[in-house]
Amino acid sequence: MNAIDLILLNFEEVRRRSIKVWESIPEESLEWKPDLNALNIKDMIRHVLDGEHYYHLALLNQGSLTSYESPFENRIFTTVKDELAFAQTYRKEFMNTIMSFSDESLSKVEIDRSDVGYVRTLGDMLMRIAYHESVHTGQLLDYMRTAGIERPKVWD
Repeated sequence: MNAIDLILLNFEEVRRRSIKVWESIPEESLEWKPDLNALNIKDMIRHVLDGEHYYHLALLNQGSLTSYESPFENRIFTTVKDELAFAQTYRKEFMNTIMSFSDESLSKVEIDRSDVGYVRTLGDMLMRIAYHESVHTGQLLDYMRTAGIERPKVWD
């Protein structure tokens, strides 16, 4: 297994566990949030899916985008399954882009996000993208605990 294969496996595992969490949340709880300033559950899910699309475009751009029109922005969130179905095309394009990278590009290509405080190698940036989703999945598990929603076992 090469580095790209391992990165793809990591993205697949992170998403598999996220979906396990997302699909276990009752529809009537999707609006729940821990306080007035927090994202609600459905907005957190959308943030992860839309964030991955943004990051994909930033990778292709080798840096932050000067403008971004989200394909999610004017969509009404109905169900988790519908949101995942909509995001599937973007996910597939993202994963195909990762497959197109060489192991050498992971350390040679730089992604310039100096507008938000960093410039990182492609490999580092890919790990950050997966970590972003993992963090939000952990937040949702905490939301579920606080709201009294049964949590799935993600450590299978």
